[in-house]
Parts: sequence; structure tokens; C-alpha cells
Amino acid sequence: MRKQGKIMIDNHTYHERVSSNKTEALFLVLALLFLLLSMWRVNAIGLDIATAVFICLFSFFLFYSLNYRTLIIRLTPKVLELRFGLFTWTIPTENIENCFLDDTSMWRIGGAGIHFSPMHGRYRAMFNFLEHPRVVIALKKKKGPVRDIAFSTHRPDEILQFIQEATSAQGAARC
Repeated sequence: MRKQGKIMIDNHTYHERVSSNKTEALFLVLALLFLLLSMWRVNAIGLDIATAVFICLFSFFLFYSLNYRTLIIRLTPKVLELRFGLFTWTIPTENIENCFLDDTSMWRIGGAGIHFSPMHGRYRAMFNFLEHPRVVIALKKKKGPVRDIAFSTHRPDEILQFIQEATSAQGAARC
């Protein structure tokens, strides 16, 4: 077994903890901005719709800063599990049709966190940070409307190789 920082790899399991100081700083700055705006608005005018909007935006970005601090990737020969705070997405490796590096612009994706969007005629769920490369997993059978899952990682080549090895016994994925 090899352990490198926040990554553990052995013959049967890949485990990675991905975080981003830039993403965390962005969400904290936005939360603080909307907290200050709501406090200013309450002191200047009192409670009104704009104050409620600022409080909602503060709450939204505070949740983002707490929930999207760390993406945990766990990959075994049987399953890929992505956990972003309260949210977990599990993909059986037998449902992986293809995997590849994602070259989609961060502007097209919409930023960090979890996003859903049509991409190239397929609906994609994305677990993103701002500065890390992403891997896309194309599903054989969609999960709800989702056909592809993309996620940030420090080690895209190792994940692609691990998935290839995990699915080669099933004669499935092309990575």
C-alpha cells in the first residue's frame, strides 16, 4: 500500500481527499460579503426584501463553504463513491461505459460545488473544485436523467488506470 498525502492506493482501493484553498476562500468571502451587506441593510433600513435576500445568500454561501470543503473519492473494483459533504454519489463499476479527462471550461460548468448541466447531448452531474483537473465517467445506464459524472482529482491518470483495471475484467470501459 502506498500513502501520499491525502491519497491512499493499494491493489484493491483508491482513496483520495481533494480540497481547494481557492474554492474555500471564494465561498467564505462571498458568505462574509452577504453577511456584512445584510447587517448594513438592517442597520440602515431595517428588515425588508433586500435584507432577506442578503441573509439567504449569506446562508447559501455559508452552507457551500462548509459542505464543499472536501471531496472524498473512493474507488474499488466494484464501486466508485464520491462524497461531497452531505451528498454521496455511488456508481457500480459495472455501470461504467467510458472514462476520460474533462476539458470543459470552468465557465461552462458554472464553478465549484455540485452542478448539473447538459454536455454534448448528455446530462452530467459534476463534483468540482476551481483548480483541479476532472475525470468524466460515462454511464451505461443513466441514473435518473444523469448519463455522465465528472469530478475533480489530483491524480486523473491514476484514477483512469484504476477504472480501466477494475472494468477490464467485466470487458467494459474504454479509458
